[in-house]
Amino acid sequence: MKIIAKLTQILPLQTGFGKNGQWRKQDVIVETDGQYPKNICISIWGDNINENQLIIGTQLSIDFDIESREFNGKWYTDVKAWKIDLVDNIIVNESIKSDIAPEEDIEDNGLPF
Repeated sequence: MKIIAKLTQILPLQTGFGKNGQWRKQDVIVETDGQYPKNICISIWGDNINENQLIIGTQLSIDFDIESREFNGKWYTDVKAWKIDLVDNIIVNESIKSDIAPEEDIEDNGLPF
């Protein structure tokens, strides 16, 4: 799944040790756009944590998975991000791609470049 939302809060970084070694988890709160904005807590794990992207007020494009599990008769749902991009970077990259002419439109002048 994918969502574009504004980063509103960065919760404290959580770390620990498990059977596979050290782990890191960063929870962030994002706000959706629309008439009735919703707040969503999204977890970012391990190498997917990029502090340079996590700036409050920025628009993020977040690819994520949702998983629910049962514990003692109650259900808990996790939203885990597996890819995060700044929306500004996506817009810039798409405009660069659209400015590049297709290969059919490029003349062959016999030049090597």
